Amino acid sequence: MEKLVYLIREPKETTGPALRDRLLATATRLSAGGAARVAVNVEDDAVAAGKAVTIGKLDPPIRGLVSWWMDNSDDRADAEAILGEAAAAIAGYLVLESVPMRNRDHVAPPAKRTPGVNMVTCINRLTGLSDADFRILWYEEHRRVAVETQSTFGYVRNTVVRTLTDGAPAWDGIVEELFPLGALTDQKVWYAATSDEQLRTHQKRMMESVQRFLDLGSIESHPMSQYLLDA
Repeated sequence: MEKLVYLIREPKETTGPALRDRLLATATRLSAGGAARVAVNVEDDAVAAGKAVTIGKLDPPIRGLVSWWMDNSDDRADAEAILGEAAAAIAGYLVLESVPMRNRDHVAPPAKRTPGVNMVTCINRLTGLSDADFRILWYEEHRRVAVETQSTFGYVRNTVVRTLTDGAPAWDGIVEELFPLGALTDQKVWYAATSDEQLRTHQKRMMESVQRFLDLGSIESHPMSQYLLDA
């Protein structure tokens, strides 16, 4: 099977609850149409405190992410059309998913909100960095740093294989990281720190790691609520 990921672009004027309800209704239609493991991530009222940690330049902004699995991505037209009705614009990607950290401790019932916040981050590699070096730095070295310096309890890594929709921004990866909700307003919670000194140490390690392989000027990072139709 193949995993398809769609970034949802929506004007700021659309309220979070309205967008959430629209996407959840759309997800139900996708599931009924044969899409498997449908997931909705959306900037709703539950993560309103995350504006301070949002990184975004696109207009209209990224407000959600909807993903599902299907036998053959070439047969996506009907599902893609359904999703396209629910947003101002969509950007689709075929991805290779890996799960360095599976959420086992904060699992919600189907279609209910996963506790915490899902930080959805779109990344590009540093210019000139080879595929091999990018994979080593991202998959191996940065994974270790992220686990040791942050309070994440779930981590999904989507490596982009190709774009699926015309005009979709080019990304090398789309990352999903589950954090406690308190991480949105407390850096010590985010960085799993119990003191100011430990906070500085963890922040320094994280910054040094991402500077080795990411184009930091192109990053888009958005806090979202996660809803899994199949728990």
